[in-house]
Amino acid sequence: MKFALRATTSLVCVSIASMAAMPAFAQEQPAPEQQDFDDSSIIVVTAQGREQQLSDVPVAISAVSGDLLEKSGANDIRELNQVAPSLLVSSTGNEANGSARIRGIGTVGDNPGLESSVAVFVDGVYRSRSGNALSELGPIDRIEILRGPQGTLGGRNASAGLISIYTAKPEFDFGGYGAFSYGNYDAIRAEGGLTGPVTETIAARVDAVYFKRDGFYNDVTNDTKVNNRDRYLVRGQLLFEPNDALDARLTLDYSKKDEACCAAVFVQPGFAPLARVSPGLDSFARPLPGSPALTSTQNPIIPVLLALGQNPNALTQDTFNYDIYSTPGRSYEGETEDYGAAFEVNYDFGNVSLTSITGYREYSNNQGSDTDYTTVDILYREPGRDAGARAFETFTQELRLQGTAFDDRLDWLVGGFFANEDLTVRDNLRFGTQYGAFAPCRIVNAVNPALASPLSTGCLSAGGRAVLQAANGGAGAFGAATPLIFAGLDTLAQVNDVGGTGDIYEQNSKNFAFFTHNIFHITNTLDLTLGLRYTNETKDFDASFGNDNIYCPQNRALLSGLLGVPTLAGLAGGLISLSCQGNSTSEINGLSLSDSRKEDAFSGTAVLSWQPTPDLLLYSSYSRGYKAGGFNLDRSALSNPVAGNPAVVGTTANLQFDQEEVDAYEIGAKFTAPGFSLSGAIYRQEFSNFQLNTFNGSVFLVQNVNACGTDLGGADTDASAVTGTCAPDDVKPGVVAQGVELEASLSPVPDLTMTMGITYTDTSYEDDLIGRDTGSPLDPALRLLPGDNLSNAPEWVGTTSFSYTPELGSSGLSGLFFVNARMTGDYNTGSDLLYGKEQDGFFLVNARIGIRGPDEAWAIEGWAQNLFDKGYTQVAFNTPFVASQQVYSAFLAEPRTYGVTVRGKF
Repeated sequence: MKFALRATTSLVCVSIASMAAMPAFAQEQPAPEQQDFDDSSIIVVTAQGREQQLSDVPVAISAVSGDLLEKSGANDIRELNQVAPSLLVSSTGNEANGSARIRGIGTVGDNPGLESSVAVFVDGVYRSRSGNALSELGPIDRIEILRGPQGTLGGRNASAGLISIYTAKPEFDFGGYGAFSYGNYDAIRAEGGLTGPVTETIAARVDAVYFKRDGFYNDVTNDTKVNNRDRYLVRGQLLFEPNDALDARLTLDYSKKDEACCAAVFVQPGFAPLARVSPGLDSFARPLPGSPALTSTQNPIIPVLLALGQNPNALTQDTFNYDIYSTPGRSYEGETEDYGAAFEVNYDFGNVSLTSITGYREYSNNQGSDTDYTTVDILYREPGRDAGARAFETFTQELRLQGTAFDDRLDWLVGGFFANEDLTVRDNLRFGTQYGAFAPCRIVNAVNPALASPLSTGCLSAGGRAVLQAANGGAGAFGAATPLIFAGLDTLAQVNDVGGTGDIYEQNSKNFAFFTHNIFHITNTLDLTLGLRYTNETKDFDASFGNDNIYCPQNRALLSGLLGVPTLAGLAGGLISLSCQGNSTSEINGLSLSDSRKEDAFSGTAVLSWQPTPDLLLYSSYSRGYKAGGFNLDRSALSNPVAGNPAVVGTTANLQFDQEEVDAYEIGAKFTAPGFSLSGAIYRQEFSNFQLNTFNGSVFLVQNVNACGTDLGGADTDASAVTGTCAPDDVKPGVVAQGVELEASLSPVPDLTMTMGITYTDTSYEDDLIGRDTGSPLDPALRLLPGDNLSNAPEWVGTTSFSYTPELGSSGLSGLFFVNARMTGDYNTGSDLLYGKEQDGFFLVNARIGIRGPDEAWAIEGWAQNLFDKGYTQVAFNTPFVASQQVYSAFLAEPRTYGVTVRGKF
């Protein structure tokens, strides 16, 4: 709270007198003095399927202009963070898995089986996952960000909000533009385009962007750069306008990325000062002051890593050093292709207008990785077509009819939406060449760390084996089972360079919906809006697996008999689990699975709005939102959690998760006057069957989260997978997001615009959490969640900007001074909320200064992103297979970048 107050004060100082924000108001046009006020400062949006002034739309919406995006240096949706306080876009182990959050709610994790809570549309065409939009956007007209459940206005439904991107259209006046930028990390960005008439009724446009930059991570081991940029976009458009009633627009685009992404570093005390080493294999105890660093040699897993070749610099350098020490020969190289077509037709029949939007898209991505993020070769994906690959082929069709009735007392809209999506996921995740040396040491450390000998087979030297054999008066440390334990360790030691040889998941999703959105003008100042949507979803699932890990079934056969011995069950189970981790076993080699699920849902909205004066709008609303259930596209979910038992042939029950639903309530107000805008909203959103995806250090868990109306007595916070059940009729929403948003803009004089936005969000889990709405227990890996905030959901966020474009004398020249900032309060970046993953609040500033020619025909600009080089993380996570000893890694955000841009247009 202290930080929030300090940061808020800083924001006010930065914005000076700015009453401030609403990037949403996109107010980059200078506001004339009141007596000269004209329509040029009015912002028009289509958030409700009709063209409306932003100030007249009774929903929480931000509308960011292309001019503001250009000044802010935004090239993809991730940089919208700087201009929209309720939005957070981040990426983790693969940019294809980028996640957008609105009001603290978003789809978490690296699993394409989960749809995005925040839907992304480009020119009205749905993008299958929000990460698909983490690419060059090219010239943008505007971006609209709608907060809260969506679905009654068209397109795909979304439970948390949507981002609609509108690209610049062709024009009938001939013109062109070009821009060239050079920056640090040898960044080169070139952009250009032409537009103009083809005939009197057809206009064309073509835009192209190329961006290449060195990575900001330095892979010391392999002498290469990671998290680089090497991408381009080409987009062509045709606009047909034969008369005032008809327009048709065809868009074709292609983009490609050949980049190495995404590396991670060890979390150090400078990032997580309260983190500590745990004494056991699995401890969630709160850290104690003065505890050793996560990567201290007092942590028994660290000497093991060092003995196996871990570069010690990675364990002692600052979290934000950006040097990484990967396994020799391992690579993060990947490739992404994204292309498609969109065809939009609008026809005005007079009292009724028709809109048709047809879209077809193909998207593919693969990404190699040193998946353990250490110098030791524990886990990897070999770059290529099967490296964590996902491919979407999507066809969408939307039809809308909109008109008026009863002397314009009713403004009605009806429509339908259809989507057919084919999703293919391929994976080749394998244990590394040193896994068999590393994994037995986890078992030996649990018995006696002093006996660990990483360079010996089974992590036990001859002397260590002799000590254990001689224990208990010669009966052996584990009694008659001692030889079996030794044999289990030796079998585990052979798990090297085995695992997936080609897992393939195929999912076909068919979605159709009918919706209506109607505005009843009860009086000249009072409106009632009613919207309803029916959605039907069918998903067909097929999977096949290839695996050559023969050592998993060997250890299972060897040790399963010990699982019934209380004193040995944990040890035997640990050996089996480490041998079969992630359901990697030859027992599933050649296995094929098929299943399907069907669901339907009604969602909708009701809004009562009142405009007591032309400048003031008041509204109150209720919305019901929905996000489809589906299949967890990860083989680890097939296994029985007890002792890592493999998949049961023909069973996909453990893969499925249920649909997510939300009830949202909102009260808001908007005030608009010449040169000034202010909006505010108070909201509460209750999520049932919240879809959570989290990595527990070994596998990804996908679980629905609900709460129980009865006190569970702490059974949801213990280490048991079976305690904490709830009667189905006592289940209630498990996640609640509530808060206040204020956004404003001020243009006191021509050429000067200031904005500021403040968002307070309490996005948290309820107490007494359970899993599915059947009342099943919460997974024990999530036992820190009850009563705490969601990950990446800071309570306080603020944004502000200052734009000044004064004339320079009488020569027609003008200057540019622009700065924007985002203040973010403290939050935990880990979806399991483990201690040590907390991110302190921070302040991020972008700036741009330049000089522009007459009519902005040319410009020279200097710019900086993250001006003060603030180091912060996007996500901290359990270091794979090392995290049980509380060793965490983190995906870092970009450091400071700066450069010069030269641009021109005609």
